[in-house]
Amino acid sequence: MQFKKVEKNDLSSIKRLSKLAAGIVKKHFDPIIGPEQNDYMIEKFQSAESIIEQLAEGYQYYFVQDNQGEDLGFLAFYPKEEEMYLSKFYLKAEARGKGLSRKMLDFVIKAAKKENLDYISLNVNKNNDAIKAYQKLGFEKIGEQKKDIGSGFYMDDYVFQYKID
Repeated sequence: MQFKKVEKNDLSSIKRLSKLAAGIVKKHFDPIIGPEQNDYMIEKFQSAESIIEQLAEGYQYYFVQDNQGEDLGFLAFYPKEEEMYLSKFYLKAEARGKGLSRKMLDFVIKAAKKENLDYISLNVNKNNDAIKAYQKLGFEKIGEQKKDIGSGFYMDDYVFQYKID
């Protein structure tokens, strides 16, 4: 497994990432939040334009790849106050259940340690079955958050945190 950083000036990789993200997110979240809200969120958060803006704001995006360079998923994170905020943590359906998420988390832990941060936090939809995976990785629920994202849509999430040893 390898992690390939997406650079702000690499429009080709940004477009490839956006397409990968849209495919994974569409398949996973349509049954959870419905296609209308999901399409809105994909455009708002995973379009090439949105990714470019996020990279300019300090997000770090990475392709998660197998050893042959095939894209298996992606992740994004950035330092936020006293913690590393894990914004995106996605694998294609066929890559799940193989221990890759542990390697992905270890990668984020290393990045957080470089920034001298003690915690990793994330938001997860309250109906997302990925909650079990986060708990298995060692994340603990510390709160709830309901956020208006526009056009009459809300993100209704749990907030999870991971303490770095």
